Amino acid sequence: QVQLVESGAGSVQTGGSLRLSCTASGYTYSFEYMGWFRQAPGQEREGVAVIYTGSSGTFYADSVKGRFTISQDIGKNTVYLQMTSLKPEDTAVYYCAAGYRTWFPDWMNSNGYNAWGQGTQVTVSS
Repeated sequence: QVQLVESGAGSVQTGGSLRLSCTASGYTYSFEYMGWFRQAPGQEREGVAVIYTGSSGTFYADSVKGRFTISQDIGKNTVYLQMTSLKPEDTAVYYCAAGYRTWFPDWMNSNGYNAWGQGTQVTVSS
C-alpha cells in the first residue's frame, strides 16, 4: 500500500520561504507524476505544481509560477516544493499526490491521482 507523508509545515511572514517535502513509501516505483495541491478554507482544492517523474518535466499554476519550484529526489522517493516570496493568499493546507497514468496532461485534475498525503498547513501572515 502506498503512503505519502508530507512535512515542512510552518508559519512565515509575507515574502518568506518554506520547503515542503513529500516522501512516498510502499509500491511507488511506477508513479508517473507527483503533484502538490492546496486548499484554503472555504475554497476548492487547486493544483499548484506537478513533476513528471520520468522526464522531470514540471508545470505550475499561474498563481505560483516564478515563486515555487517542484523537484524530486528519486533515490529518496521524495518530492519537494520550494516556496519563495510567499503571500497571504498562499495560506492553505498543502497536499502531496501521486498518480500512475502513462498519459495525463490535465495535471490540475485531482481525479487523476491515486494516492494522497494527509496535508500540511502553510500560513503566511501580512
